[in-house]
Amino acid sequence: MRSHLLILLISLLVFKSESINCNENSHSSDLRVFHINSQCSPFKTSASWEDTLLQDKARFLYLSSLAAAKKSSVPIASGRGIVQSPTYIVRANIGTPAQPMLVALDTSNDAAWIPCSGCVGCSSSVLFNPSKSSSSRTLQCQAPQCKQVPNPSCTVNKSCGFNMTYGGSAIEAYLTQDTLTLANDVIPNYTFGCINKSSGSSLPAQGLMGLGRGPLSLISQTQNLYQSTFSYCLPNSKSGNFSGSLRLGPKFQPMRIKTTPLLKNPRRSSLYYVNLVGIRVGNKIVDIPTSALAFDPATGAGTIFDSGTVYTRLVEPAYLAVRDEFRRRVKNANATSLGGFDTCYSGSVVYPSVTFMFAGMNVTLPTDNLLIHSSAGNLSCLAMAAAPTNVNSVLNVIASMQQQNHRVLIDVPNSRLGISRETCT
Repeated sequence: MRSHLLILLISLLVFKSESINCNENSHSSDLRVFHINSQCSPFKTSASWEDTLLQDKARFLYLSSLAAAKKSSVPIASGRGIVQSPTYIVRANIGTPAQPMLVALDTSNDAAWIPCSGCVGCSSSVLFNPSKSSSSRTLQCQAPQCKQVPNPSCTVNKSCGFNMTYGGSAIEAYLTQDTLTLANDVIPNYTFGCINKSSGSSLPAQGLMGLGRGPLSLISQTQNLYQSTFSYCLPNSKSGNFSGSLRLGPKFQPMRIKTTPLLKNPRRSSLYYVNLVGIRVGNKIVDIPTSALAFDPATGAGTIFDSGTVYTRLVEPAYLAVRDEFRRRVKNANATSLGGFDTCYSGSVVYPSVTFMFAGMNVTLPTDNLLIHSSAGNLSCLAMAAAPTNVNSVLNVIASMQQQNHRVLIDVPNSRLGISRETCT
């Protein structure tokens, strides 16, 4: 079993030997997106496959806690239980002159923070130095943004300090503003947390850039420039290049794209909810209780798109219905388990398609988005799982593996989420 898991991990993380230019510049408002284990990432992880699944579970529990939160969104999010390493990162330049950073990309977070020089306990050797930036300024206690951070405090020099937990870490930071440069776009007076103390090992090494809808997220701070519109394309994990793209603003977005309405949860407005009305396996719409898919802001129930969760999680009644129909349609083969996956097959097997049916659009998953493969005995597993049963979970999460090689459009002004097939590798 151990050898099977190791081979499966290697099949996910080993890349082709083709040469790529990691320092190639992004163009206009189109940024390159790198996977954490790409050739261009300095943050490659050596975690076992089991550890990765546990981190994915922790991410799901965090999102469930956000969805059920009783107060409105926190612009610089607490991030409790988020995975210990980001899945996708983008290049950002902070300050004048620019200091390059590789920040985690998170569509379900409003967080904006960077480890700063003098930070005690920060793991990265790359730290932002505000004293070397002519455009940097510390925000004072009376600044309106100070009311939007968790646990704000007024320091001795009357700057806005705050503290929060993130996974297994605790951080102390202060609010600052500086120039943010993304590709060729210059964003003055970008507000973010400057971390000066950290304990634990759960922080994305060079910071976090949230693409949620809270008042201090990137999307909210750049409304005039990007009009609260962006899209991303995540590359397939088997790609040697392993870079996708983040396209900011309404220009150059796909004209022909299937869309579904975005739903608003006032309790957690940053999460991108959609109306998942059914799931089809092969040509059969599986029997799922209406309550398993229904959107309910009061409880946080419903379906979100998330870039930080790796494998799609469905509430147990929905997952069991999909899994059982999937198994029924794989003829002359018995399902086995491997790690956290419970529907795996070896040898030559014909697999049914799986289609997510959203209000206004259907998305049929290609095999690469549906199955995780191992070269050990040609083993393949359905790359989905049930929501953890140790919590009262009501949230379905459409995760990054199921989004790979698709252009996912978030158009907040028109309250829509769009999906189109695109080979973004």
